[in-house]
Amino acid sequence: MVRATAAVSVIVPTRDRPRALARCLEALDRQRLDAELEVVVVDDGSTDPAGVADAVARSARARLLRLNGRGPAAARNHGARSAGGSLILFTDDDCEPEPAWAARLAAALLNGADAAGGKTINGREHSALAEASQAIADHLVETSHRLPARAPFATSNNLACRADVLAAIPFDERYRSPGGEDRDWCARLAEQGFQLTFDATAIVLHHHELGLRDFWHQHVAYGRGAYRFRQSHSSEWRTGGWPFYTGLVRRGFQRGTAVGAMVCLAQVATSVGFLGEARRQ
Repeated sequence: MVRATAAVSVIVPTRDRPRALARCLEALDRQRLDAELEVVVVDDGSTDPAGVADAVARSARARLLRLNGRGPAAARNHGARSAGGSLILFTDDDCEPEPAWAARLAAALLNGADAAGGKTINGREHSALAEASQAIADHLVETSHRLPARAPFATSNNLACRADVLAAIPFDERYRSPGGEDRDWCARLAEQGFQLTFDATAIVLHHHELGLRDFWHQHVAYGRGAYRFRQSHSSEWRTGGWPFYTGLVRRGFQRGTAVGAMVCLAQVATSVGFLGEARRQ
């Protein structure tokens, strides 16, 4: 068990995935943390609210809040505003944090970081779609920490910060769908002079259940978010042009031909979403 000297709150936005949520909450009940730990689940308009309520009721640490389809950024803010901890951790309903996850992120914050991200691993290793999505996220995270001129980035399914930092820099609720809101938050964090560190021992398994249609729509949404991000932030926070994308495709094919092909398809979908959002605005 790892000691912490501050109360910790974990915020879990959810929608229409009660079985996945139950697995996530079971993992959070197994956290090894010698400190007060609460879990705040924010149901953002599920069509099966009873299923979500049942999953939460089976957890020793969780309580439930509800929103009406305002998006994951709003759900995270809503959960954090009601949280009692001075350290706020975020994960998603389709994620399974390892037992030391909360303690590792809490330790990073207690050691002086304003915010911290951990390592996310694909929990569906036989799915080329899930592996491609994870490869894209990994590439964005790793390149952001390797290049000092860029804002360090952490995905919102494995992220932590002090409560006062989140109060000063909440998630932008204009991002109504997943994709871009975490990049925007990390960029605004850097712009305000806060420090985000990375701890590869804070591990979350991402059980991303994707069909081809879901995969396409997910990356179209990421493209829409990327356009909004570009409109809001200067070029110094962007991905880095062709070297970034050639490195991304190379990373995909290093994980297999099917994964590489899905990474390429994801970039097409992202472009469709980016251009569609540009036309809409």
